[in-house]
Amino acid sequence: MKKYKVGILGATGAVGREMMKILLERDFPIEELHLFASERSAGKVVEFNGGPIQIELACDEAFQGLDIVLGAAENNVARQFAPAIVQAGAVFIDNSSAFRLEDNVPLVVPEVNPEDAKHHEGIIANPNCSTVIAVTAVNALRQISPIRTMTASTYQAVSGAGAEGPLELAEEVRTLLRGEKAQPKVFPYQIAYNVIPQIGSEQESGYTSEEMKLQYEGRKILHLPDMKVSCTCVRVPVVRSHSISLALHFDRPISVHEARAALRSAPGCVLVDDLAKKQYPMPLDTSDQDLVFVGRIRPDLTDENGLCLWCCGDQVRKGAATNAIQIAELLIDRTPDEE
Repeated sequence: MKKYKVGILGATGAVGREMMKILLERDFPIEELHLFASERSAGKVVEFNGGPIQIELACDEAFQGLDIVLGAAENNVARQFAPAIVQAGAVFIDNSSAFRLEDNVPLVVPEVNPEDAKHHEGIIANPNCSTVIAVTAVNALRQISPIRTMTASTYQAVSGAGAEGPLELAEEVRTLLRGEKAQPKVFPYQIAYNVIPQIGSEQESGYTSEEMKLQYEGRKILHLPDMKVSCTCVRVPVVRSHSISLALHFDRPISVHEARAALRSAPGCVLVDDLAKKQYPMPLDTSDQDLVFVGRIRPDLTDENGLCLWCCGDQVRKGAATNAIQIAELLIDRTPDEE
């Protein structure tokens, strides 16, 4: 089996560290692994697969000889180094939002549109975490009938804001239990015992940048250019795994029975849907794994062609790191070497 020279840009962040873990879990055929970060982290040594790897300074010359670079850095860093990565002959699988909506950059969820990855010009984009979870959950239904509209409410874990999010939540809980006032730094308001109905900056018509991603990215991934999405993104005091409530309106009616049958065999999904037995997706059950749990499937009482459902998925893994590595797996040759 051919082995590949792989780099991780932004290797010291939460997603970069998760990528290292998942490369091992999925037995990705690595010949060499190179970890890139800023001057602040360059020179430090981390362990990978039982041995030490020194973190390298990200610079244009650093990507020569690599086959694949996984991006786990911010937009400005991705844009800065993308030309050098492509020039070096590597494929850049980028987790930032820098290239997601560019026409010549595929935006890929392997369970949904794997064929799009074949049409790259050196860059493949990884979607927003909530988009990944949502489109994985609805893809099997989209194949029964096109989706006309989607109304979504996301309940996003504090770890979606980075490694400091869970630390702030835990510290606020301790502070409040002492009878003291919380002093938020990561989030604009106290997140302990609270929800904050804004993620991202104001973009258009009162929606935030995070909320508009589900429409723009969902259209591209699902190949539904006319699908309309109305989304509300909410930060909740959950450590890990995002939850999403979805109301879908189709071109024709889809029964609950039909939807459950489709989701039961849908790639990347687990059907957890028995209200009488109190069985439904929850963040605690979906954290630190790679499947999207789907349940609470029921008719939409506002539209005869509609269904409502609830889904949960780990936004650090399937919503980011795992999805990027699954994209890389679409590009590699796993044919056994001939003796």
